[in-house]
Amino acid sequence: MNVVDSSAWLSFFAGDKNASLFAEAIEATDKLLVPSITITEVFKNILRQRDDESALTAIAHMKEGRVVSLDSELAIDAANFGVLHKLPLADSIIFATAKKYRATLWTQDNDFKGLPNVKYFTKAKST
Repeated sequence: MNVVDSSAWLSFFAGDKNASLFAEAIEATDKLLVPSITITEVFKNILRQRDDESALTAIAHMKEGRVVSLDSELAIDAANFGVLHKLPLADSIIFATAKKYRATLWTQDNDFKGLPNVKYFTKAKST
């Protein structure tokens, strides 16, 4: 199973230099878990940079995976991981989701660098 962090989704949708690194996890929709918080983050970012139609198109692709909603058990796990690993709120939810399902977390977000079961790629520099 795979969980793709918001930063990786945005890289993929932007077609930047790291996009191909995340394609494997994103395109294997039968193994893709999508924390609902990533839908919020990606939609907001694309809406801010482009338009409603572009944001909805991206979310439709994300929903091809299995969307995982935040329940009370996952929320408590996220809080614990947030404190333990000093993760921001959204990142702690994403990490807790990956841990719950024993999934690999794909990301280019420094907050996850060095954590277990994380495939971290250095963020591509904009040209």
